[in-house]
Amino acid sequence: MNNDSVIINQVDNTALNRFFGRVYGVVAMGIGLSALVSFLTVTVFRDALFALMRGGSMLMMIIMIAQIALVFAASAMAAKNSPLALPMFLGYSVTNGFTLSVVLLAYTGETVALAFVSTALMFAVMAIIGMTTKKNLSGMAQALRAALWGVIIASVVNIFLRSSGISFAMSIISVLIFSGLIAYDNQRIRTVFEQTGGNVGQGWVVSMGLQLYLDFINLFLNLLRIFGNLNRD
Repeated sequence: MNNDSVIINQVDNTALNRFFGRVYGVVAMGIGLSALVSFLTVTVFRDALFALMRGGSMLMMIIMIAQIALVFAASAMAAKNSPLALPMFLGYSVTNGFTLSVVLLAYTGETVALAFVSTALMFAVMAIIGMTTKKNLSGMAQALRAALWGVIIASVVNIFLRSSGISFAMSIISVLIFSGLIAYDNQRIRTVFEQTGGNVGQGWVVSMGLQLYLDFINLFLNLLRIFGNLNRD
């Protein structure tokens, strides 16, 4: 009887690890595409990017609107378990890579590299915590989302105040928020797998991959601002 229990547990763990692998395959594709597009834009197509920026904001606005539309479409398609979810997500990753390249122009290569490596390390640590902790993190996630709305409101107000101190503080708080959400989203992968008895469709894979991708990008951007401010000082 005990032997049967051990065998079942091993099968469940194998299936769970496979599910994690599928989700992180989507995350890796998204981050890889965004990184590649950003790198090519600020190097090979740097002159074209500057020309585009000098040409006015209309095209940039169109790209940003398309980017927002793609992320909502990817999320909606994932909820319907549609095969279009993954192409939508990858399209969003490409457009996001382009808009990220505009941000990266404001920082040195060393600062960008430091922020990226720091993001990868923090992401890995918080992912492991989320995968292994026995504590239910859903309550923490609700508090973090509430705090995120506070950061968004403060950031909008700071557009008019133009306070570098407030901006720096918001970046630090955002790093804490997204670090916690990374842990929660990884725990949620396990929870969904267990609640569905392992019968999880591709829609769940893309949905969770999208969420972790957004966590990674937001963590990276806030660390980039922090390191950028510290280097200027």
